[in-house]
Amino acid sequence: MEFLYLGIVIFLFSLSIFDLSVGVSNDAVNFLSSAIGSKAARFKLILAVAAIGVFVGATTSNGMMDIARHGIFRPECFTFEQLMCIFLAVVASDVILLDMFNMLGMPTSTTVSMVFELLGGSTALAFVKMLHDHSLTYAQLINTDKALSVIMAIFISVAIAFIFGLIVQWIARCIFTFHYTKHLRYTIAIFGGLSFTSISYFLIVKGFGTASFMTPEAKAWIASNTSTILISFLVGFTILTQILHFFKVNIFKITVLFGTFSLAMAFAGNDLVNFIGVTLAGFSSYQDFMMHPGADPTTYLMGSLNDEAKTPLIFLVMAGVIMILALTFSKKAHNVIKTSVDLSRQTAGDEMFGSSRFARRLVRGVMNSTEYILAHVPQNVKTWVNSRFNQDETILEKGAAFDLVRASVNLVLSGLLIVVGTSLKLPLSTTYVAFMVGMGSSLADRAWGRESAVFRVTGVISVIGGWFMTAGAAFFLCFIVTIIVYYGGIVAMILLMATVVFILWNNSRSYKKKMSSVKRDEIFTELVETQDPQVAWPLLSKHFMNTQTEVIRFVANTYALITDGLVEEDVKKLRRVLNDLDDQKKSWKVQRRKEIIGLRKVDPLVAVEKNTWFYLACNSCEQSFYCLKRMCEPIFEHVDNNFNPLHEEYLQEFAPIKNDIIAFIQDIAQMVENNEYSRAIELREKGDEMKAILSNLRKQQQHRIAQSTATSLKVDFLYLSMLQESQELIGHFRHLIRACRKFQH
Repeated sequence: MEFLYLGIVIFLFSLSIFDLSVGVSNDAVNFLSSAIGSKAARFKLILAVAAIGVFVGATTSNGMMDIARHGIFRPECFTFEQLMCIFLAVVASDVILLDMFNMLGMPTSTTVSMVFELLGGSTALAFVKMLHDHSLTYAQLINTDKALSVIMAIFISVAIAFIFGLIVQWIARCIFTFHYTKHLRYTIAIFGGLSFTSISYFLIVKGFGTASFMTPEAKAWIASNTSTILISFLVGFTILTQILHFFKVNIFKITVLFGTFSLAMAFAGNDLVNFIGVTLAGFSSYQDFMMHPGADPTTYLMGSLNDEAKTPLIFLVMAGVIMILALTFSKKAHNVIKTSVDLSRQTAGDEMFGSSRFARRLVRGVMNSTEYILAHVPQNVKTWVNSRFNQDETILEKGAAFDLVRASVNLVLSGLLIVVGTSLKLPLSTTYVAFMVGMGSSLADRAWGRESAVFRVTGVISVIGGWFMTAGAAFFLCFIVTIIVYYGGIVAMILLMATVVFILWNNSRSYKKKMSSVKRDEIFTELVETQDPQVAWPLLSKHFMNTQTEVIRFVANTYALITDGLVEEDVKKLRRVLNDLDDQKKSWKVQRRKEIIGLRKVDPLVAVEKNTWFYLACNSCEQSFYCLKRMCEPIFEHVDNNFNPLHEEYLQEFAPIKNDIIAFIQDIAQMVENNEYSRAIELREKGDEMKAILSNLRKQQQHRIAQSTATSLKVDFLYLSMLQESQELIGHFRHLIRACRKFQH
């Protein structure tokens, strides 16, 4: 039996290594998104600063490991066997959940996941114990106050972080404007003094304040001299900032890097428990159990976990190394960071999220309220504020999503809110605070324009919804897994270990496959970043050409699949076509939105001239999708219901024109791809000829139907409908030829 529990402990350590990796991948957004989004330094330098912070934070952590030991449940009421079941279920559930969120590129809270997994697992066995002993109550077994405080902190941190991010960034922008280099003479020293003081205080309280080397005397001295320390910091940093400014040092870049270091350090020092706390609690339980030979695991109570955790330094150092490696090499971390950066991007860009009804209504309501408020604001005030928010003067590093002013505010304010929450004993989530501050500051910066607001709001709602899903999923998943492991015994434990390994392997394979199929839109990235209309037009023209070529080739291929599906009576092929049509239409709408953004980048005279042809081309593409869908849906229904197949006469009659249509569309694709329209008139005439042929076939079919005495005319009308849609499709492509030629030349 001891060998079994040793195997569980080894497995817990193995999973913790992976948990450290996926945990850092998820939480990297907390301290990296501002620096990366503003391009405050080279990517490798940002990673190096964050890595040092992570390592220092991990090795100086006093390990808030007590949360995993006795923060949620009362260990003196649970046996060794029961707690090992809980610990195994918690770590397994945590790894699976975090890996799933990382695959989706959605930031979530590792603190909430761990707490609710512990709550779910301990609740499962609490119910078991209460069923066998009716004298026990839930409150005797579980620390309900702790769980409630975490839930309340979720709501508080989300709302407060967003509101403060909005207010503070609005004030900062009014002071510095988007052309912030013109307004630094009298303000940068005060800003730098306040920023560095806030970050330093954050480091002392949230970073080194909980470190193992901090003695009670040192903590008491800091607490009693806080005001003196803060005043000294403020004066000293204000003077230092002004001196550095005289020497042309960019204070905002230093603020961003310093803030990145402090948040990374605090994250590692305080969130380390989320990744290894449960495993160390299991290891400590195993050590205590082995110190009592002959003890029965089903009756031996684990009151020893109430003692203060004493984490060996070697574990902290190893954890720090693993976190640094994960931070450096994890592609999933970059994916999660991209979500946060894109949602706070200053300019409209490749929006990751679609539009939702709730977002549309919320944006409309806010706009109406804003208009009502602005109607009562004096005109001179509105003029002054608008002058401070002139985005045409924006100073951005090349490839940056937002400027250094906002990045500095994000980091300073995040650290300040976290340290305030710590002093008030509120278990704030660094993920919630960092993300919502970033969203609030981007809203204040008017980054959520009318063209992007609904997409950004949908994204924020999706991320917040994911946070609450984390809590629910963590609780119920761990609850179920704990019950299975407890009653399934050794067999269930072994199966759980095998299942976790398989899920992680399968997720990794699926993620690699997904990433290999994702194409980065380099042309659009260059188009968004350029400010030169002369550069923008060739990029837009090339992007338009690529989009049209992709759509035309898709239509040709889909038309062939639909007609082949009818002839072969292949239901699976037709069902796949319907799904592909929906996906392609969504993808095309994204590309169209990008190109509309691109039109705003080119010379206004050129944009006005090309605008009509752009929308005519888009309309032709959209109508071609509708044609294909109107053709495929009745054919799918016909084949799915096993109705009569197409007559041999119809097949022989339709085959030549079908091949001509596909060749016609492919010729158009080739012409658009090469941007060579010398055959444009020839292809339009060929389209007219095919339309005439189809018109004659339709008249023949109508005559057949009128003369037919058959009781079932389903297949006859289906063939007639297919001829009609084919004729419509050719008409739309004739218009597309003209629109593309006029747009490009």
